[in-house]
Amino acid sequence: MPDTGISSEPMLGAAILLKALQEQGVEVIFGYPGGAVLPIYDELFKQNSIRHILVRHEQGAVHAAEGYARSTGKVGVVLVTSGPGATNAVTGLTDALMDSIPIVCLTGQVPTHLIGNDAFQEADTTGITRPCTKHNYLVKDVNKLALIVHEAFYVARSGRPGPVVIDLPKDVVMTPGQYETAPRGIRRKKHKTYNPRTVPSDKAVEHAVDLMLAAKRPLFYTGGGVINAGPRAAELLRELIALTGFPITSTLMGLGAFPASGQQWLGMVGMHGLYESNLAMYHCDVMINIGARFDDRVTGNLKFFSPSSKKIHVDIDPSSINKNVVVDVPIIGDAAVAMEEMIRIIKAKRQRTAKVDIAGWWKKIDEWRSVKCLTYTQAGKIIKPQYAIERLYELTKDRETYITTEVGQHQMWAAQFYRFNQPNRWLTSGGLGTMGYGLPAAIGAQLAHRDALVVDIAGEASILMNIQELSTAVQFRLPVKIFIINNQYMGMVRQWQELLHGGRYSESYTDALPDFVKLAEAYHCAGLRVSDPAKVDDTIREMMSIDKPVIVDVLVDQKENCFPMIPSGKAHNEMILGRESTAEREITGEGAALV
Repeated sequence: MPDTGISSEPMLGAAILLKALQEQGVEVIFGYPGGAVLPIYDELFKQNSIRHILVRHEQGAVHAAEGYARSTGKVGVVLVTSGPGATNAVTGLTDALMDSIPIVCLTGQVPTHLIGNDAFQEADTTGITRPCTKHNYLVKDVNKLALIVHEAFYVARSGRPGPVVIDLPKDVVMTPGQYETAPRGIRRKKHKTYNPRTVPSDKAVEHAVDLMLAAKRPLFYTGGGVINAGPRAAELLRELIALTGFPITSTLMGLGAFPASGQQWLGMVGMHGLYESNLAMYHCDVMINIGARFDDRVTGNLKFFSPSSKKIHVDIDPSSINKNVVVDVPIIGDAAVAMEEMIRIIKAKRQRTAKVDIAGWWKKIDEWRSVKCLTYTQAGKIIKPQYAIERLYELTKDRETYITTEVGQHQMWAAQFYRFNQPNRWLTSGGLGTMGYGLPAAIGAQLAHRDALVVDIAGEASILMNIQELSTAVQFRLPVKIFIINNQYMGMVRQWQELLHGGRYSESYTDALPDFVKLAEAYHCAGLRVSDPAKVDDTIREMMSIDKPVIVDVLVDQKENCFPMIPSGKAHNEMILGRESTAEREITGEGAALV
């Protein structure tokens, strides 16, 4: 009798689900139980191969799965109940979609005969999540459940990664059915209509290389797509930069793909990017975009975006090509495959042509670097937020460290002052900018890397969005560290109000903050506070020495702003710089303003 991959013994839908997850190699599920998913939780109780992490809120479950996925390259898995359980997950799903994080979210649903009747805890989950997922399913036949799960993992992880929802009516998971293994014994099933292109056009890559080798002012602009393409992509990027000698910059999501310690690294680009990286983007003549999507926080005003450059765009998602910026050479394919082909062609052509002479371009970049746009002065008894993050970096850089953030000024300072030399160590909410992301993401990363140091660089406002997840960290003995840059304001909101709204601080000051040290103790964590710059190092060392969750409340300058800054709607050569950035020299001819 031929092996069809279909089990001979029927099993309940919930058991089919668990078996399919096991076949996909799932080790961890982040979830919160409820009536519609209790049959699944009953099956979880009967097995030991998949660990369940009980979060305190469904949004936290998805962010934790994002942290797990982003730090490991695996698919994160979430399990929530129907109705409010599913709707609470929507923010996390949208966040994962914007930042291309592979997630499979299992949602409970009322029995099929009650769908559409406004039953207790019913919501149109597939309708609600259609705009914020890569794909979703409503399972109505238990015999199709296993293959749907296998297909969902394939869709989530392949091409441009993203979140997939499987909506599971309660009667389906309680009905006996046949288990069907992934085809040909592998752990993934190809979609009938979704087969993303991974191998780029040879002609397109060769055209791109010809432009690169003729460039006088080239620039690599990389994004999270390089990290999503796996460790090999980061290695190939480093080889490509060494081979060409070109400067390189990155989006917020791409930090770590190229080492920040590298001589050709110009720092982050965009709204709070560095002076030299933004001006290089404005003045370059050939831009090589690998795995970035030309989002508005990077491009600024599109009318004036890199006006003199030929643009090459490598992306696995065809819909990202020419969506925001019309490019000269579109290359659809996997970033690693495209870079490998670029390297091969460049090496072949180098035998016939001289190396590109860009000494003049580097001289200009060094002039921009001399502005020292991140300069600040740590003096007196008030901690500058930049200083706190720099000291955190210096004291943790030699350890295996993962950094998550919430969203706001502290996030941008972390991107500027914490120097990432490896991929998958920087976990932040880029596209959606979700306050409350950092703590649950840290929990996911810590679960995946038990012996590593995981630090959530937070703001005092953002951390309160999902502070309840401290309880999760304590229950599962996950020693995450929360490093609060506490300026008592919604800092980025206050900064915009100061610079763009006449200093009218409408609802940006937090007048009733908790005592974070006492709050930590209430959650059975450790709480530390520091307000003296001279004690910052000792406080960080104490934080690292404590083998349980720690909150460090760092009281910083309330009025410090995050510079450089490109105001919304402005171009890259219209940055606002802090006065200290000029190192007592005037900036002329580039349109930068001083504050």
